Amino acid sequence: MLTQKQIFEFEDTFLAPYAMKSRFTRGRVHKETEHPYRSVYQRDRDRIIHSAAFRRLEYKTQVFVNHEGDYYRTRLTHTLEVSQIARTIAAALRLNMDLTEAIALAHDVGHTPFGHSGEDALNELMRGSGGFNHNLHGLRVVDVLEERYPDFPGLNLTWELREGIVKHSSAFDKPARIKGLAPSELPTLETQVVDISDEIAYDNHDLDDGLTSGLLKESDLERLPLWNRLYSGVSKKCAREDAEMRKYLIIRSLIDIQVTDLIRETESRIKRLKLKTHREVKALDTKIVSFSLDLDKMRRPLREFLKEKLYHHYRVVRMSNKARRFITELFNVYVDKPDQLPPHVQKHIARDGCRRVVCDYIAGMTDRYALDEYKKLFDPYEKV
Repeated sequence: MLTQKQIFEFEDTFLAPYAMKSRFTRGRVHKETEHPYRSVYQRDRDRIIHSAAFRRLEYKTQVFVNHEGDYYRTRLTHTLEVSQIARTIAAALRLNMDLTEAIALAHDVGHTPFGHSGEDALNELMRGSGGFNHNLHGLRVVDVLEERYPDFPGLNLTWELREGIVKHSSAFDKPARIKGLAPSELPTLETQVVDISDEIAYDNHDLDDGLTSGLLKESDLERLPLWNRLYSGVSKKCAREDAEMRKYLIIRSLIDIQVTDLIRETESRIKRLKLKTHREVKALDTKIVSFSLDLDKMRRPLREFLKEKLYHHYRVVRMSNKARRFITELFNVYVDKPDQLPPHVQKHIARDGCRRVVCDYIAGMTDRYALDEYKKLFDPYEKV
C-alpha cells in the first residue's frame, strides 16, 4: 500500500523543485490525522467533489440560464473543463497536479445562481453589511457553511487550497485579501495555472455556446486574428457546409494554441528567474504563469468581441436583469420576514445576523431552486 512517506518520495522525484509539495503544506485549521495513502491535496480534492456546494454547480448559470437548453455550459461543466486544462498545464510544468485539480474544482463553489449578475445583485444588497465577493463566499462555504463533520465546521481544507480560492483572479474575479492567508504574497504556481485555465475555458467555451445559440455569427469572427489564423486550415478538413464540425475543430485548436504558448512562456520565465522553491515563487512581485506578449495581443480582440457581442447581447442582458430582480425581491422578502426561511437556515441568524444568513441562503441556490422559491413567494396560485 502506498504510504505518506512514499507520496513524499514520489513528489520529490517527479515534481519540479518550485512545485507546491504536500510535505510543505501549512496544514489545516483543525488538526487531523492524515489519510494513510492519500496526500493532503488528494484529500482536499475529494472533499470538494463530495460537497453540496460542488453538486449545486450543475444547475448554476455560466452565461445561459439552465432552462435555456441542455447544451450550454453550467458552472459545473465549466469547472470540469477548467480542471482538465489546468491538469494538462500542471503536468507539463511538473507542478502538483493534485493541488491544481483541487483548486480548479473549488474555484467556483462560492458562485451565486444566475452567474455574475447574481453576484452583482447580492453585492449591492449587502452594501453596508460586508458586501458579497464570490471568492470570499467560496472560502466561507468551505470553512463554515458545509456541515459534514462532527468535530469541526466546514471541510477543514489545507491552507494552500483555501489560499487558492481567495486569491483566484481573472477578468471577472478579483482576488481577496484575508489576514492569515498571506495577503502580500503571490499565490502558488498551481493557483496561477488555475487562474489562466479559467480564462482559456470561458473564452473558448463561451464562444462555442454563443455560436450554438445563434447570438454570435461565424461571419462576425472574421475580424479576429486568432480565428482567421485557424479558419483556412480547418476548412480544408471538413465540408464547407459543415459549420458545426468546423466550429469544434477551430475551438479545439484555439485551446491547444493557448495552452502550448502558456507552457512555453511560463517555462521560459521560470528558467530566467532560476526558481528553486515554491517559497521563491510566492516572494516575487509578478505572476509567472502567463502567455507570450504576441499571443496575449492576439487574444485581446477575441475577449473584446465576446464582451461586445455576447455578454452585452440584448438577450443576455434581459436574462441578467431578470436575475437581478428575482434575487433582489427574494432577498428583501426574506429580510423583511426571516421566519419564512427554512428552520435549518433560521438557526444561524443568531450567529451571523439576518442579512448575512439570507445572503448565504440565496448564494447557495441553484437557478431552478431560486425560480421555484420566487414562484412560491410571489405567485398566488403556487403552493408554498
